[in-house]
Amino acid sequence: MKRTALSVMLLLGTLVQADTVFISNEKDNTISVIDSKTQKIIDTIRVGQRPRGIVLDKSNTQLYVCASDDDTVQILDLKSKKVIANLPSGEDPEQFALHPEGQELYIANENNAMVTVVDTQKRTVLKQIQVGLEPEGMAVSPDGKLAIATTETSNFLHWIDTKTKKIIHTTLVDQRPRYIQFSKNGDKVWASSEIGGTVMVVDTATKKSIARIGFAIPGIFKDQIQPVGIRLTSDGKYAFVALGPANHVAVVDAKTYKVIKYLLVGKRVWQMAFAENERQLYTTNGISGDVSVIDVNDLKVLKSIKVGRYPWGVAVIPTN
Repeated sequence: MKRTALSVMLLLGTLVQADTVFISNEKDNTISVIDSKTQKIIDTIRVGQRPRGIVLDKSNTQLYVCASDDDTVQILDLKSKKVIANLPSGEDPEQFALHPEGQELYIANENNAMVTVVDTQKRTVLKQIQVGLEPEGMAVSPDGKLAIATTETSNFLHWIDTKTKKIIHTTLVDQRPRYIQFSKNGDKVWASSEIGGTVMVVDTATKKSIARIGFAIPGIFKDQIQPVGIRLTSDGKYAFVALGPANHVAVVDAKTYKVIKYLLVGKRVWQMAFAENERQLYTTNGISGDVSVIDVNDLKVLKSIKVGRYPWGVAVIPTN
């Protein structure tokens, strides 16, 4: 079948399209922008002080940035590359989660034991919810009915009804929970415990633990193995767990909860995000000041990309 010049151009255009990867750099007060095809930095954007958690809005035209030392969540317009607003986030925002409908932002305020719920359109606080000591991780369920905050000192998952904005349950987990991730259909929650050195899998319906995953890497002291970020493949096959100062990412069978492999990455691996239709996984490595790119199919590290000082958060705009 003959191809017209236009169809060939369109095909080539499709082939060279790339995901856009955003990395927050704590010490530089910047966002590094990476092209997933070339795996090179294409831009650096200045933001507020100590940017950590980052998340894209529903339209992928704005990036919400936890400017922790400014006690605000900034709205970065990606077209102009300028901060266009500061949201009333509460003290020391570190991690947050956007409701699937795109309007409510749930923010963990570590210093004042609160979860602040912000209306991103009206840019006003809807509610502040008292939780345990040092809230850190935040997640909202895929159906939008539940939000969960982890509290580092209290060692709880606090389950919040997003309609009433009230805590409906608490689940005790291992010491210093840092991050939580819902499964694709929302039936399970994966929670990392940094000092406990474990990941617990919790059933959403019963809110009880159904698995505890431990880690052991030859040649690395157990107290250096500190689970933080988690990413689950949408096919339910793998869970990737960032192990902090152990400088490895654990690959876990998401059905059997057994560790399959450990991948050596940069120093103090913290957060992660998928790119290229989950064919790539980007990790932020704080101390080495780079990100590692993991091939998800082959379970191997492809390369390291130098970014700013102390990369922390990562978010991705997919091509399609």
